[in-house]
Amino acid sequence: MTASEQTARDQITVLGGANPVDPKLLGGKGARLDEMIRAGLPVPPAFCLTTELFDSFLRGLDLTAEPAGIRETILACEIPEQIASAIAEAYERLGRPRVAVRSSASKEDSAAYSFAGQHDTVLDIAGEEALLEAVKACWASLWSDRAVAYRDAADVGSIAVVVQQMIDADAAGVLFTRDPISGRTDRFVVDACWGLGEGLVSGRVTSDSFVIDPAALEVIEQNVRYKVTRCAPVGSGVVELVKVDEAFRSVPCLTDKQLLKLTELATRVRDHYGAEQDIEWALRDGVLHLLQARPITTSSPQTARLSPYNDPQPEAVERGTFWTRMDIGEIFTGVMTPLGLSFARYYQDNVHGDCVVGTGVRDRGDMSVHMGYFQGYVYLNVSYTAHVLSQTLATRDQRPFDERFASEEIDLADYRNPYGSYPLGLSWLRSSLFWLRTAAHEFRDTKQRAQRMTDSRQYEFDRAHRIDLTKLGHRELHDEMRRRLAYFHDMNVGYMPYFLNAFGFYGILEAMCDAWLGAAGEGLQNHFKTQMSNLRTVEAAREVWELAQAARTQPRALEIIRAGSPTDVAARLQADEAGQAFWAAHMEPFLRENGTRAHQEMELTHPRWIDDPAYVFQMIRRYAEEGFSIDNVLGTTRDPRADEAMRAVERLPGLKRRAVKTALSLYETCSTLRETARLAMITSIWLVRSVVYEVGRRLIEAGVLRTADEVAYLDFADVLRYLDQQRDPREIFSRTALEEARRTFQNYARLPAPPLSIIGEWDVTESVRPLPDGARLPGLGTSPGRAVGRARIVEDLAWQADEFQPGEILVTQYTDSSWTPLFAIAGAIVTDIGSMLSHSSIVSREFRVPAVVNTKHATRVIKTGDLLMVDGDRGVVEVIDA
Repeated sequence: MTASEQTARDQITVLGGANPVDPKLLGGKGARLDEMIRAGLPVPPAFCLTTELFDSFLRGLDLTAEPAGIRETILACEIPEQIASAIAEAYERLGRPRVAVRSSASKEDSAAYSFAGQHDTVLDIAGEEALLEAVKACWASLWSDRAVAYRDAADVGSIAVVVQQMIDADAAGVLFTRDPISGRTDRFVVDACWGLGEGLVSGRVTSDSFVIDPAALEVIEQNVRYKVTRCAPVGSGVVELVKVDEAFRSVPCLTDKQLLKLTELATRVRDHYGAEQDIEWALRDGVLHLLQARPITTSSPQTARLSPYNDPQPEAVERGTFWTRMDIGEIFTGVMTPLGLSFARYYQDNVHGDCVVGTGVRDRGDMSVHMGYFQGYVYLNVSYTAHVLSQTLATRDQRPFDERFASEEIDLADYRNPYGSYPLGLSWLRSSLFWLRTAAHEFRDTKQRAQRMTDSRQYEFDRAHRIDLTKLGHRELHDEMRRRLAYFHDMNVGYMPYFLNAFGFYGILEAMCDAWLGAAGEGLQNHFKTQMSNLRTVEAAREVWELAQAARTQPRALEIIRAGSPTDVAARLQADEAGQAFWAAHMEPFLRENGTRAHQEMELTHPRWIDDPAYVFQMIRRYAEEGFSIDNVLGTTRDPRADEAMRAVERLPGLKRRAVKTALSLYETCSTLRETARLAMITSIWLVRSVVYEVGRRLIEAGVLRTADEVAYLDFADVLRYLDQQRDPREIFSRTALEEARRTFQNYARLPAPPLSIIGEWDVTESVRPLPDGARLPGLGTSPGRAVGRARIVEDLAWQADEFQPGEILVTQYTDSSWTPLFAIAGAIVTDIGSMLSHSSIVSREFRVPAVVNTKHATRVIKTGDLLMVDGDRGVVEVIDA
């Protein structure tokens, strides 16, 4: 053995071995793992390539280049033979298992810098060749753009590499010895997911959350979610999302016994270091392993907010404001990512005011309080909006507006608007005249404007498909974003009058029916509300059915659609001659009309059907089955109560009969135009989304982002600043801010969803807990009838549409227009949240499917396969056989 070979061997050490080495040579992560092993903690066996070995490797390399040049040099060069042999021998002594190769920089996991995620980790490596490539990737990551940006002016330092036995985890996650939300140190918080912890850290999978009292060794809170996907190794160095077996989706990732054992281990780690810790762990075959621990470097969280207001308000306003997230366009319903929330703020600051004026409201008021943000949700300030709207003749009476947005959680009996009504006087008179002029112009131009919006939608869609954003220069991409934001502004301003006018005429119709038709009037209202609210969404379901019938006439295309994963059907169709013909003749026209639909459209991270048509192909598979007819899709049986209501209208005296029919006609017209305009509005969001993801692609190339998943943690204002200024993106996108946004989003996901409607403040600690046995769930019956069937929990529509069987009862948190094709085969609908006028309720009535919404906890207490009885008349869901 040569001296250089012996030196290389000496510069590799077994962590926790008999011959301790200077911790500085192991890097931050390596030193901590070495200490934990020596303390008797259950850390997987590992060896460390010390910083001395790294320094030996660097000799002879040109280190005067820019960071990107150094990184490329390391990745391209061959590791010297004596170093490669020493690594191979250490790997042999470890037993040649599959390993995780983790960087361990000298400044990593310190009290000043955590460096979490800034240097590379390569998972599930097998074989010497792959191991050496992974080691080079970790060494090179010392000069990655993200690491350079994170450490700012700090010295480069050196880097060690930990090669650790890979734990192919059954479950994994993170434990915090300080509550990330409240800051309490007498509470440990555990987030746990199935599979590798990489899915949880990146925010790609759903996780369970637990709160433990470490002193009493007691689990005091648990939030067990329905978990559809997990991260799993699928090849050397390759980790992907796969489905969780159905039997485990509603099962806690950890038992109480395992949680308490994990708590004991975390207490030992915290006491050993004398500081609060962020600990990554994994569970395999019932055995817990600690993968790493780092001090919590973030400052203590601020006092939890109790109201959606961004800024302090007078106490009477703070405690008296009526907020809602119910049915506000069905584009803000769910929890939103930091990118989605910041885009909502852009809308609030730059678009919403002109939308208000476009409806005939002269004085838009203080735009900063029209909307609020609470625990990751967007809320409409109903109190302030009603106050602003009261300056017009049509909406002077605030009660219809209040009642429209009140969910079952609140009681309006004692509610008084803290802003009051818009004061009468000269200003009110000017506002009334402005509204009259605007209304007159609106009714002269309303149909023509809707047609212009349709024409512009098709033009902008086609134009977007002719532009390759990846080929645009920085200034060209800036100009394209500005153009698309202007279109986003115009389509939202154009859409809002249709939304408000449909609402207003429905209110007039409702008042007439209540006064003149009694019980029959309710049937008439519901029928027309359902019919008008689903003109396009039900039509989209019809068009999917037509796609399925077209596929049945082209056996080769249907064969491709039915084979393999739906995620790659589009690519396989376009790679086949018959598939190309089907795509051009049928898929392209369908996507041109419906491709910009998505779940919760204002959330920019959600792919549209045009971006990922996997859901469409899943529904084509289902609709192409033998015996599935157009009647299944459209629910064509007419509601007999609507016929009875129309007969009652015909019995009215002449003037009243004409008044009701006129109100019906105006409501029908406005609703039809509203659905037409809505498609243009959501297309404008897709156009903006496309540019944002092109920016994300460029940030990945620059090393600012690791993957496209991290686009979710960008601030939209920073995206615009990046496009406005041709500066180094590292000066605009702070890695620290990205990590803070990720943590905040994950913390919001731990919490119970706040109510649909709030008056004043809401304290998460006082939220209602789910029923312990879940045998009977009360809710709001919104579509009549009773149904018995097996439950199917659907958490992720794109991943689970192919699992849903005809006749099953759909159980989910909430739905929007993208879910409509699934309603055609459902036996009944059950949701956690919702109202009489939410999407799930309206579409259920259209398809004559029983529905119970606003159960609050259905997805947490019902399991897939449970036999349910859904009573839409009484608003009750019962588990009759688990």
